[in-house]
Amino acid sequence: MTTTTGTDEFLSGLALSRLLYADAVLPILTQAYPDLPHSAALLGAGSEVLGFDSARSTDHDWGPRLLLFLAPEDVAAHGAEIHRLLAERLPKELRGYPTHFRMANERVGHMDRTDGPVNHRVLTLDVGSWLSGQLGVDPTAGSLTLRDWLSVPQQRLAEVTGGEVFHDGLGTLGAARARLAWYPDQVWRYLLACQWQRISQEEAFVGRCAEAGDPLGSAVVAGRLVRDLIRLCLLLGRRYAPYSKWLGSAFGQLPAAETLTPLLQAALAAAGYRERAEHLCHAYEIVATLHNEAGLTAPLATTCRRYHDRPYRVLFAERFAEAMADTITDPALRSLPRVGGVDQWADSTDFIGEQALRQAVVTALPRPVCDRERSVSDL
Repeated sequence: MTTTTGTDEFLSGLALSRLLYADAVLPILTQAYPDLPHSAALLGAGSEVLGFDSARSTDHDWGPRLLLFLAPEDVAAHGAEIHRLLAERLPKELRGYPTHFRMANERVGHMDRTDGPVNHRVLTLDVGSWLSGQLGVDPTAGSLTLRDWLSVPQQRLAEVTGGEVFHDGLGTLGAARARLAWYPDQVWRYLLACQWQRISQEEAFVGRCAEAGDPLGSAVVAGRLVRDLIRLCLLLGRRYAPYSKWLGSAFGQLPAAETLTPLLQAALAAAGYRERAEHLCHAYEIVATLHNEAGLTAPLATTCRRYHDRPYRVLFAERFAEAMADTITDPALRSLPRVGGVDQWADSTDFIGEQALRQAVVTALPRPVCDRERSVSDL
């Protein structure tokens, strides 16, 4: 989909969705079903939900769209009719953007329709079913279990808690989003311990690869560590990490990014190990200071030092992993290996997208996870 405004001004997808609801959908719904409780929002997949869309985003799967939530019985009774009414009565465009999304059998250039029903993207559904489809669990039915939290990728949590709710007449959507706004404290501490653990496992390899005459390997490990530092900063900043396309963009919105971004970029661009190590060590020390400022553990030394008898410097990040692990009081979490949530140790899109696979793998972790089905909202 492309804009037909004829101007260079870009209207964000979130603003467009807000207008679609207020100026088009709500009047139709109010006239046809004045007493029908509903909620309306833009949530789920899409760069516009995370606030990262631009004019480039308009070339596919982008445009005026909306999630219209009804009670389950109202979806069954009225969902199909509401879809038909909107197809008949929605305007053909909104602020220069067509409300009609081209179907598979339509030729390119046939998107600005002047006749026939609008193939709109106002989805009518119920809150619980939609959340279950996104997360693999329905948070409107109660708090998430430990297994639930560990099996849901942060990208999915960002999609559900991002975007905007324009109206919550049902009252369930806002409550569910509030419940999902951030991890329970004990789960958060466990994930932080696991993220520090990842860094500890490879921080010495940047120097070892270079010493072994493998500058490419040194650079590859540095790239992995930069990614892990970014995800650690997002965890410390209490912000869900999106998938790789928007990871740097989300990190750039953190206060620490102003200082860290030049260092991380320099580490990636460095031609040799010494320069790379200098920038990485400086970044480690800043993130270690952020950890201390969060007050989650007793303060730890933040200075990089020689890696035993070898000529490269590291933070010894396992100190931070151990300190975080020591603050975990929940026995089920303490019993787990330091692997974390599914997207801390797996980044295959095909795996992350399969709820059954994610849940099966988390279930295969030590038995306390499987046996413990109560809520962890009090952790």
